[in-house]
Amino acid sequence: MKLFRQMTIGTREVLLCLPPSYEDSDRRYPVAYVQDGGFLFTGCIRYLEHLFASEQLGEVILVGLETEDRNAEYTPWPAGSVGGNADGFGGKGRDYVDEVADVLKPYIDANYRTLKEPEHTAMIGGSLGGLISWFAGYWRPEVFGRLGLLSASLWYEGVMEFISNSSELQYDLQRDLRIYMSIGGLEGKYKTNSQRNMVRYNEELHKLLQERGFPEDRLTFEFEPEGTHDDLFMIKRFPEALKRLFGPVPKSPVFDRDDTSRYPVPGTVVWRMNAKATGHEYRIFIAVPDSPPPEEGYPVIYSLDANASFATLAESMRMQARGPHGLPAAVIVGIGYDSTDPIVTGERFRDYTVYADASELPLRPGGLAWPQTGGADAFLDFIEQQLKPEVERYVRINTSRQTLFGHSLGGFLTLYGLFARPGTFQRYAAASPSVWWKNHMLYSKWEEVKPQFTASGRSAELLVIVGTEEKESMIRDARELVRRLRLTETGLSVMFKEIEEEGHVSVLPSLMSPLLRFATQYE
Repeated sequence: MKLFRQMTIGTREVLLCLPPSYEDSDRRYPVAYVQDGGFLFTGCIRYLEHLFASEQLGEVILVGLETEDRNAEYTPWPAGSVGGNADGFGGKGRDYVDEVADVLKPYIDANYRTLKEPEHTAMIGGSLGGLISWFAGYWRPEVFGRLGLLSASLWYEGVMEFISNSSELQYDLQRDLRIYMSIGGLEGKYKTNSQRNMVRYNEELHKLLQERGFPEDRLTFEFEPEGTHDDLFMIKRFPEALKRLFGPVPKSPVFDRDDTSRYPVPGTVVWRMNAKATGHEYRIFIAVPDSPPPEEGYPVIYSLDANASFATLAESMRMQARGPHGLPAAVIVGIGYDSTDPIVTGERFRDYTVYADASELPLRPGGLAWPQTGGADAFLDFIEQQLKPEVERYVRINTSRQTLFGHSLGGFLTLYGLFARPGTFQRYAAASPSVWWKNHMLYSKWEEVKPQFTASGRSAELLVIVGTEEKESMIRDARELVRRLRLTETGLSVMFKEIEEEGHVSVLPSLMSPLLRFATQYE
């Protein structure tokens, strides 16, 4: 494959560099738009290829943007010369940023397999190129969600005053914006004009972002004591900027290419993730819709027992989201195990239950001992603290439209999560829930937490589903739980559905449509 492709888009010359795997895959890739013709990546392209091949860096489409007048296009407003007989600055940066956002990016997105969302789109530059990269995110945050500021010329007249006096930086700190900043300790050291403030102003911007609450895990500031204002140091920092803005090929989760090639559901990737607190390994399946996400992001369903249910749920979503009258498209995240068995007994008993002594449980069929139990809270921690953030980095999620779905013991965990961790999800779907676990402890758990729902007006929706051919005790327990939940006026909306002629296992494919409607349709 030809390494670089020179082209003209509109009136702009650009240098395109496609990832090594581009021609041999159907994947979509993040895009980094790089100032000054892309010298930051052409100067280290072999090292970038090494990072791609060794999976230290996820592959990225690189677009170098040529400019014939950087003093005009890379500055936010006109300003005079900073010394000597040098020309002043034209201040045409807004026109330039809008051209990249409204002309160049749409062309690249239409002709190449890109991930179009702002969390997959970077603007990166050095010196004045770093300055205009900052303003690209400031002016067009709906386009550029990754900003690389390498030796950014924040000394430019009025910039720090403008930023400091802004009542807000126009960055929604809750969205997934990431900023990378780097500066050398010797930059501007021997200048007598405003450029002597290079280091000081970069440090001030970093401090200001911290003070205004910008999340530390999305803000990188790297200081190189002996660094000078040279291409050498900017090129050196460019690979690290890509790592911090886009990340490596994930090690936790691990993007499992072999598993993905074997898995038949279109739009699906498979990860392996290890829970940091327990070391337990999980197989994560993610199905992303073909259609672009809404502005607020996709709804999402987190499905337990993914070995048994993910494929059916993902295919049902793919079919029922077809227009023009289909359901709203949602991301399906399946949490499963490294096994070919549909039900992975030992692991699900461990993860889906609170601890129960043998005296608190019925005799197990066949007189077998009960497996290890009691990992529910650690498992819910894994979902909330590790899995959800990774999913939200991978695809744009509407965090106000998240559903947790579980069946049988997974239904118990779903209900326990609702009671013990209210607010983690907004909707909960419990199919054939094992309400019997630990002498029906969910009844007492509800009485314990009910005042919180009453006093705080916590809002959540619950769907409980059983099949009419299940064990009589399973149906009776589900009905009793629903009755208790409805006794008191709370912020919990409870729906109950019995599916005719279905048993404990056959109810699963039959509940897919009600589940999808429940999770995706909002008033």
